[in-house]
Amino acid sequence: MDLPYLYRSVTNRCLNVVRDRGNRARLLEREQAAAAPVGRVRLDDQIVGVGLIAALVDRLDEGHMEVLVARFVDDMTQEEIADHLKLSRKTIGKRLDRIREHVIALREEATS
Repeated sequence: MDLPYLYRSVTNRCLNVVRDRGNRARLLEREQAAAAPVGRVRLDDQIVGVGLIAALVDRLDEGHMEVLVARFVDDMTQEEIADHLKLSRKTIGKRLDRIREHVIALREEATS
């Protein structure tokens, strides 16, 4: 068995993990600062920021997330989303209504 190689490999992997933690924290700080003032979309008469959209990720299933991204990130109309996802426009409207309900609930939780 090649123990020196194994020792060197494990040591290098541990050092990489320690370095990555510091780099990841520094990069996340920079990304959050850069993303804070931008990335706002309109949801009816309300402005929805990137932070709120990120919080929605935990609450929505995959189908609703596809609609959310298509509507607010890709800026597609309901008809375009329906064609793209092979769903009816009414289904897309219902999913958008459900997303709005989650936005309202998140905002109420934030003010409480």
